[in-house]
Amino acid sequence: MISIQFKTFGLVMAAAFAAAAPVMSSASADPMAGAATMAPSKTIVETAVGSPDHTTLVAAVQAAGLVDTLSSTGPFTVFAPVNAAFAKLPAGTVDTLLKPENKATLAKILTYHVVAGKVSAAELISMIKAGGGKATLTTVSGGKLTAAIMGGKVMLTDEKGGMATVTQADLMGTNGVIHVTDTVSLPN
Repeated sequence: MISIQFKTFGLVMAAAFAAAAPVMSSASADPMAGAATMAPSKTIVETAVGSPDHTTLVAAVQAAGLVDTLSSTGPFTVFAPVNAAFAKLPAGTVDTLLKPENKATLAKILTYHVVAGKVSAAELISMIKAGGGKATLTTVSGGKLTAAIMGGKVMLTDEKGGMATVTQADLMGTNGVIHVTDTVSLPN
């Protein structure tokens, strides 16, 4: 049995994207603890804004100028790293990426977490099975993420060989779906 949570629920969003917080807190057993209940009438951005465990992601999306893009019709599938995932990066990385002069690099990293189309957890698992144990996803940035099931969990391998675990799946929004991850995926 795949140990990925298939709960579909909405997050009641904060009014402004700037007031957002990260989706998953490392201190919580429930990756969505502290987040309000998701309203299916909210966009991916509004959903992330309502999550106290995604404040770093929200700040990065703002700094990269991607709020309007990720609020558009889509649909999109977003693999959303929690605050603790950003904290795993080398010291100073996030602060450096948030600087205006690094906007293009930040945008590339963030769009590497986005796939065009709405891919539910069940669809992703079907793709993995159909691919003989792996599914290659082309990201909006043009990079590749490889999905596989390891130890009963959906894992993503980035272009640098890093691995992220999907810890929460199928957070549905009006313009796509969010799957929460525990690690920032990095493109080449």
